Amino acid sequence: MDKRIEELIDRTKTKFGLDNYYLQRHSISRDVDIFNVTNYTLCMEWFPKHITEREDDDLNPDGTAVIEIDINSHKYKRVILVMGETYANNGVSFANLDTKAIIKWIEQETGFIYGKQFQLDKEEEGKLYFKEGIDGVAVSPSGYIDLKFNQEGKLTFFAVDGQFTSKEMVKEETYTLTFEKIKHLAMEQLNLVEFPSGEQEKRIPVYAVDEIYITNDGMSTIPFEFIVDVRSYLKIDKTIIWNDPIDKPFDRKEISLNQHVSVEQAFSCEPSPASFPITKDEEEKCLMAVEKLLRQEFPDDTGKWIIKTLNRDKGYIHAVLRASHQDNPIFVFQRKLVIIIDAKSLQAVNYIDNKPLLEMYTDQFQAPDKVTISKEEAFKKMEELFELKPYYVYDFEQKHYVLCGKLDCQYGVHAGSGEVISLSDL
Repeated sequence: MDKRIEELIDRTKTKFGLDNYYLQRHSISRDVDIFNVTNYTLCMEWFPKHITEREDDDLNPDGTAVIEIDINSHKYKRVILVMGETYANNGVSFANLDTKAIIKWIEQETGFIYGKQFQLDKEEEGKLYFKEGIDGVAVSPSGYIDLKFNQEGKLTFFAVDGQFTSKEMVKEETYTLTFEKIKHLAMEQLNLVEFPSGEQEKRIPVYAVDEIYITNDGMSTIPFEFIVDVRSYLKIDKTIIWNDPIDKPFDRKEISLNQHVSVEQAFSCEPSPASFPITKDEEEKCLMAVEKLLRQEFPDDTGKWIIKTLNRDKGYIHAVLRASHQDNPIFVFQRKLVIIIDAKSLQAVNYIDNKPLLEMYTDQFQAPDKVTISKEEAFKKMEELFELKPYYVYDFEQKHYVLCGKLDCQYGVHAGSGEVISLSDL
């Protein structure tokens, strides 16, 4: 075993009091964050000493300690005691279950400052949930910190997920956006949407808000869909049109996501191929590969698909496509294609289509009630219920965080009855 890996393992054993455990296995993984930075993680699975064999090969025994540490920063990313059971002695524990002491421990572990970079989001018995915040302003996409402990105050779960930004990446300014300034945009974001109701086994027509981020000057927007998938991408927004279909079936190939990562790659911080920008030549060849697949698998769909983005992922390039035309009312789940392209040959090898999921709702659920009120009438009923909250949003094109207002609404208007309803009830 590499001496540097041994040191991290020994450090982990001491820090978390794992004298009653033995290291069952360890591995190195690699990922790329939204800033295109490559991160290497050492994952360790520690079994309690009294466990000599596994009853189920797919499950870790209760009390197993699964611990992940960033190889370069030496900061712990995840600590999981399976089923909340721990056999650790002199490990991490919190006297008197004091929230302030826990926050101080998190600050020491992460290097983040409470109130400046993260804040308490929710507190339950034995559980604390934190969200990223820049001087109290919410961030999107957000980093999260979750921590759990048992009745004795012993740590049973700790996880740092997502990215936490630095001040240098934030374009600070005074928040001045008001609802009156962007009222016209609020009207544009109100759409007639069909929600599937499992209880009623029918589709419910509702006027609802398509949430969006609006820049502080009110002049531009960042669609919510571009923030949900937290990875670096190349924006395309191009409709694919062709004249002739290809009368030859597409040959789907098996996708392999296993990547061997060496110790030397990890400790030298070698950039992952997934962090490399997509070149103009690669972009053009990807578009050709997408068009070819569409001509084979969807021969009659010329002009019906828009390539939204391209992004790298574990040896492949993913092309994300959306339907160019939306029905009215819009179904809450939209048609989506992800075409998977081999990063070396730049040929499509597989694709994912959510059509079967959509058909499950459209075929098995009753048709919606007749629409009886207009969009303008619905807007008047909802106007006082709109939310506009400040957010620092990562702009993937500018490569920094910009101050925005998140326009959203937790309520909608039933287009048949005209009743204002909570979207969480649907």
